[in-house]
Parts: sequence; structure tokens; C-alpha cells
Amino acid sequence: MDFLMSGLAACGACLFTNPLEVVKTRMQLQGELQAPGSYQRHYRNVFHAFITIGKVDGLAALQKGLAPALLYQFLMNGIRLGTYGLAEAKGYLHTAEGTHSPLRSAAAGALAGVLGAYLGSPIYMVKTHLQAQAASEIAVGHQYKHQGMFQALTEIGQKHGLVGLWRGAVGGLPRVIAGSSTQLCTFSSTKDLITQWEIFPPQSWKVALAAAMVSGIAVVLAMTPFDVVSTRLYNQPTDTQGKGLMYRGVLDALLQTARTEGIFGMYKGIGASYFRLGPHTILSLFFWDQLRFLYYTYTK
Repeated sequence: MDFLMSGLAACGACLFTNPLEVVKTRMQLQGELQAPGSYQRHYRNVFHAFITIGKVDGLAALQKGLAPALLYQFLMNGIRLGTYGLAEAKGYLHTAEGTHSPLRSAAAGALAGVLGAYLGSPIYMVKTHLQAQAASEIAVGHQYKHQGMFQALTEIGQKHGLVGLWRGAVGGLPRVIAGSSTQLCTFSSTKDLITQWEIFPPQSWKVALAAAMVSGIAVVLAMTPFDVVSTRLYNQPTDTQGKGLMYRGVLDALLQTARTEGIFGMYKGIGASYFRLGPHTILSLFFWDQLRFLYYTYTK
């Protein structure tokens, strides 16, 4: 049940935040490996991107890649939050004195995140391809011509096999390690502190909401550079063997981005990342916490 509740919580959050994921993906691909000021900026900021996509691609384009996004969230977060929940329930995240251990929480969060992200990597890659697809006048990054999730997975599998389906999986792991460990560690620690300080009544939904808001800020700061690199590794064009033509790996992508676009290139789309990650973190952790509370309340 922990796995199911975790997956459902993440899907609930995804329905609200997927348009921001579309905007984030395009802003991260805009001006890829081009010096600042040398390219046309189709998306000036988050709000301008929303208007531009809605006007040129149509309002439905703001929910591009929703099917793989929902499936990825269910798989990745079902495994990630479910595994973390089990570790918490078994008492592995507490010291011998019974206090919460931030170090154990961070380690458990990172390991659970790596497992979920690696297994869901082909879905995330296809999601990135679909969300980057745009009309030629506002297109950024490499443009794949997929018709949908199943067609894309079938085509990549037939052309490049399992290796092609898991292309970029390792490159996506630093993003998940940074995000997952920060998110779960700060959420649990903040929740404990708020409970100890008795800011809100015991078992109040406000405790989970406040903890999730703090967690969202920490995640954005830790994760954005790795998120930019991950998006680009997944979306880069490939040769006939399915090997990326622009980047050799995470370190190469980080160095190329920093060299060509400057340090701010590593934080492209940080506004969209904040508006997307913040609400997504808040909603997924809030839904997760409330579902677990309801389940354990009515099954005891």
C-alpha cells in the first residue's frame, strides 16, 4: 500500500504541474551551447513561455507528454517514496535515542530515488522528447517526431534496443540523488521540528504543508544544474548506434554548458524549476502524507 499511495500522490501532483514541466523543459533547451545574446529567445520568462506556447502550439500543448509524465511519476515516486516510507516505518531513519537522523534520511532518500529513476528512465526520456516538440517558429533543442509514448518507446527499442531505451539514465541519476535526498531529508526534519515546536495542532495537515514548502525551496537550489544537464542528455540527437552526438556524459555536459553559456547557463529555467518543483514537492508530499494518515487511521 505504501508504494501505491506514493504513486497516486505523485500522479495527483503531476496533473497540476505538468504545464510547468513543459515550460521548464523548453527553457532549459533554449540557446543550448550558444553564447548568451547570440540566439533568439522564444521564451523570455515563465509567464511569457506560457503565453507563447498557448498562442503558437495551442493550449493543449501545455499538457504535452502528460501520459509518460503520469506513468513516470507513478513508477519513480511509487518506488522512491514507498521505499522511504518502509524504511521510516521500520525505524531505520532514527538513532538509538529515537531522534530523527538527517544523514540516514538523506542516504535513504538518495538510494530510493536512484532505484526509481533508473527503472523509469525510458519513460522520462520519451516525456522530454514529447515536451520539447513544438512548431518550427518556437522550437528549441533537437526535435524528435514522435506520435505518442508507445510509438516512441517501440521505435527507440527497435532502432537501438535496450541500450537506446536507457540512454541518459546514468546522466539523470545525479539530478535525482540531489533532489530526492534533499527533499525527503528536509521534509522529515522540518516536520519533526514543527511538531516539536507545536506551531500547529498535532496531526494537522498544515504541518505537512509547511514542511513541504521548506523542502521545495531546498530541492530547487540543489537540483537545477543537474536538471538542465539531464534534460539535454535525454534530448540530444543520436547516431545510428543510439549514441549521443552532443555530450559524452554528465561531466562533459556540465563543462560544455558552463564554458559556452556561462554559469547562468547551468541555471537556465530556474524560475520554471521553482514554480514547478515547489508546487510539485508540496503537492506530492502533502498528498502522500495525507493518504498514509487516512490509510493507517482507517485500517487500525
